[in-house]
Amino acid sequence: MKILKTILLSILGLALLVLIAAFFVPRELNVEKSVMINRPVEEVFEYVKMLKNQNSFSVWMTIDPKMEKTYEGKDGTVGAITKWDSQHQDVGKGEQEITTLEANKRIDYELRFIKPFESTAQAYMVTESTSAHQTKVIWGFHGESKYPMNLVQKVMGIEKMLGDQLQQGLDTLKDQMEGSF
Repeated sequence: MKILKTILLSILGLALLVLIAAFFVPRELNVEKSVMINRPVEEVFEYVKMLKNQNSFSVWMTIDPKMEKTYEGKDGTVGAITKWDSQHQDVGKGEQEITTLEANKRIDYELRFIKPFESTAQAYMVTESTSAHQTKVIWGFHGESKYPMNLVQKVMGIEKMLGDQLQQGLDTLKDQMEGSF
């Protein structure tokens, strides 16, 4: 009985320690990656503003070929929405809406995740002309984790994972833009 009590108290102490540690871990998640594309800013912006085009370069849109996708509104305009529904655990169910467009400069999105957990985040793409035929594209993500999930995500390396996926998407975008136009 004494051993069982010691084990239980140790487990409770460890759980309490983890919860206390999570209190000090940042809840905000900010990831930003960039790539240089050898195409004029107008061409790049016109391509990336279209939600349907993300199907060919976004890692998340290619994970599950059986994913159901629907679109609402006029693609490439404020208010356009893409919805997805997948049985794949890394994709889940959610939607993305274009919330702001600044021609040849910036697109802001709101991401609404429904499954496997409910959450809202913001994403953006910035296009900057570096010369007449070269564009810097920045893809960013901002979200906030609930306590104590902030610790779980930190331990899982979610920031690095998201960063790698954004960079992979940007590299694919670069290959497509430079190879197909």
